[in-house]
Amino acid sequence: MLSLSEFSDLIDAFGNQVATSKKEELFKAADKNGDGVVSMDELAALLAFHQEKEPLLNCCPVCGEVLRISDQLNNMIHLSLCFDEGTGNQVMTGGFLTDKQASYGWFFKLSEWAHFSSYDVGIRSGSSASHILVYDRKSQRLVEEIIDKKIVLSMRAIYQSKIGLGLMDIGVKELLQSISEKQGARMDSPESSADIPKFIESFKDQINLAEVKYPLEHFKTFNEFFIRELKPGSRPIASAERDDIAVCAADCRLMAFKSVNDCTRFWIKGRKFSVQGLLGKEMCSSAFVDGTMVIFRLAPQDYHRFHFPVSGIIEQSVDIPGCLYTVNPIAVNSKYCNVFTENKRVVSIISTVDFGKVAFVAIGATMVGSISFTKKKGDYVKKGDEFGYFSFGGSTVICVFEKNSIAIDEDLLANSTRSLETLVSVGMRLGVSTKKLS
Repeated sequence: MLSLSEFSDLIDAFGNQVATSKKEELFKAADKNGDGVVSMDELAALLAFHQEKEPLLNCCPVCGEVLRISDQLNNMIHLSLCFDEGTGNQVMTGGFLTDKQASYGWFFKLSEWAHFSSYDVGIRSGSSASHILVYDRKSQRLVEEIIDKKIVLSMRAIYQSKIGLGLMDIGVKELLQSISEKQGARMDSPESSADIPKFIESFKDQINLAEVKYPLEHFKTFNEFFIRELKPGSRPIASAERDDIAVCAADCRLMAFKSVNDCTRFWIKGRKFSVQGLLGKEMCSSAFVDGTMVIFRLAPQDYHRFHFPVSGIIEQSVDIPGCLYTVNPIAVNSKYCNVFTENKRVVSIISTVDFGKVAFVAIGATMVGSISFTKKKGDYVKKGDEFGYFSFGGSTVICVFEKNSIAIDEDLLANSTRSLETLVSVGMRLGVSTKKLS
């Protein structure tokens, strides 16, 4: 509940000069039941009423950043992150709201004001969301992943229903394999080069041609463009000389969890998921029981070469045959599908000084029949070095660290516990070895 004095402080924090001159008038308008205080419900209703014509909220009351009135979606994610971090504005963390109230009460009431109906419940993504929303770490903005609506509907039909599960059992797995093989062969043909301009146009705001190592006329097939190399220096490696700092392995949408248990609570919903299932029968999984898990999901528009997150020696590498389910969150979040333990994948173990053993799993997906490697067992590698690439489609890399061997950066963990993927680039900082922290 807000008294007039607290309400007045809040209006000041909103940065709206017009509203500041009408505090008492606004307080009376908000206090619908006339009890002399403004509740969270009444505050949200006031903001909702003023949103369309004269928005009251001009800047973030936590950090002070100016908010764009026309961009309510990104305003909400900005507010949620600021409130959760509990930054130092005393109006918010001291006299106005407790940390818990700021993180939950006010924000979730404001979610009604922001009109998230077309996005289901806003920042939640995955199997039940109507859109896939990801948080861009570089720009600190929420972006919508481009995906055809017909594809979304078909994926839901296959991966989120018992009927779809039955279809899997009677031949859809084989169909996906056949489609992938045929499409892969087509994408290796000279005729497929005609698809390159259309592909670039489809993702025109998400493919930076200035970074590509070779000009477009260099690529004789679609797959040659799909596995394109980037110019040297396009992906700076965070703390390149420090092997105790791990980096992101791909241009991707990332989810990171302190433990496998957290991962299955917040993200992977397949009923049969386990570390042993992920790594396969030939690998000893005991070192990774309840370890830290990082999922790097590549979308078609991404740079499709993957890199080492750590420095060390490739100790072991095992090819595991399997299906080619999509790695889209629609499937990953389905209880009927076990994407990461049934898909075709290659499991490598990297032995490191700073992190112990790190499992690196390259997973194939729908339209990705080929996983190729540019390093081999026995090679010593540096973090940021190229490891391999996926041919046409989207796919995923999963890294599993030994328990308590790495402290993942807090922003990545915070987004993941909200079931919100973070858009990252190769070489961005992932976390630090706990050896340096102890």
